[in-house]
Amino acid sequence: MKNDAYASETDRWRAVAERDPLADGAFVYAVLTTGIYCRPHCASRRPRRENVRFFDTGGQAEAAGFRPCRRCAPDAEAAPDRAAEAVVRACGLIDSAERPPSLRELAAAVGLSPAHFQRLFKRRRGVSPKQYAQEKRLERVRGALRQDGSITSAVYAAGFESGSRFYENAAGALGMTPSEFRRGGEGATVSYAIARTSLGLALIAVTDLGVCRIDFGDDPETLAARLREAFPKARLQTADPTLEDRIAQALACLEEPQRAAELPLDIRGTAFQRQVWAALRAIPPGARTTYTEIARRIGRPAAVRAVANACAANTIAVIVPCHRVLRGDGGLGGYRWGLDRKRALLEREAQRGE
Repeated sequence: MKNDAYASETDRWRAVAERDPLADGAFVYAVLTTGIYCRPHCASRRPRRENVRFFDTGGQAEAAGFRPCRRCAPDAEAAPDRAAEAVVRACGLIDSAERPPSLRELAAAVGLSPAHFQRLFKRRRGVSPKQYAQEKRLERVRGALRQDGSITSAVYAAGFESGSRFYENAAGALGMTPSEFRRGGEGATVSYAIARTSLGLALIAVTDLGVCRIDFGDDPETLAARLREAFPKARLQTADPTLEDRIAQALACLEEPQRAAELPLDIRGTAFQRQVWAALRAIPPGARTTYTEIARRIGRPAAVRAVANACAANTIAVIVPCHRVLRGDGGLGGYRWGLDRKRALLEREAQRGE
C-alpha cells in the first residue's frame, strides 16, 4: 500500500532508523553488504545509510538481486494494517458526528491510549484529530456558503457553537472573510495558465491587480478544479493577452525568488493573514525563520498557532515564501504543497547562496 508519509528517501531512512512499525507495507529496504532486504521495522542491526537501497515492494527488491530477511519475513503476507483501520474508524466517527468527538472519546472507540492514538493519527493523516475535525466542519461551511446560505446558518449547521468561534477558526482555512468567500469572486476576471516548472506543474492565476494564486499539483485537471473552487463565481479564462506578461513574470519568479519583490499581488485574506504574509515577504531568499519569530515581528507573540494557520492558508506559493518558516526545533514543519517541495526550495536557495 502506497503511503505518502514515506514517499521520500529521507522519510524512509528515518522510518528505518526509528524501526517504525507504521511504515510496514509502505516500502522495503535492502542492504548492499548483505544482499538482504527487510521490513522498515526489522530488529536486525541498523545498516549504514550509504549501504541502503529502498524499494516500493519486495518483488522489486528480489528483481534487483536481494533475498528476503528470515527475521522479519518481508516476503510473507502482511498482517492486517491495524493502524490504518483505527484511523479510518476514527475519521468515520468524526465525519458523522454533529460535534467533534474529544481525543479521549476517539481513543477509547479504537481501543488505544489518547497519547498513542494522537501520534498514530497525525502520522497517518498528517494532522491531529482536532485539526481533521476542524477541517471537516469548515468543509460544511464552504458548502453552505456556496449555496448562498446566510453566514449565521452556515456557522451553526457546521457545528460551531458561536459566530466568534467560527471566525476564529474559519477565516484561515477560507483564505478570505466569509462574506468574500460566499461571493466567490463574483464580478472578477481571473486569467490563468498551467506550466511545468522545476517544482512540478504550477498554476498561475492573475487579475488586473496582480497575481492571486500560485498552486502546485500533479495534474492540470486538479489544479483547474481547485481554482474554480476558490473562485466559483469569477470569470475564468486561460488566455488574456493583457495579462500574459504578468503570468510570465510570475513563472520567472518561481525559478528566481529574488525577483519576487517586484511582482504585484492581489492577496485575498483576512487582515491578520495579510499581516503575516507581508512579514513572510520580508524574509530574504536563503534566510530562515520560525513561526514564533513571525508572531513576534507582527507584534502578536502569543499568536504562534494563528501564524502557522496563516502560513497554511497561503495560496501564492514561493512568492509569499511560507517555505522559509520552520519549527522552533529546526524541523520543516508543514507545507501546503508537500514537504518534498519545501525541502527542494530551501536546498535550492541555499545552493545559490540566496
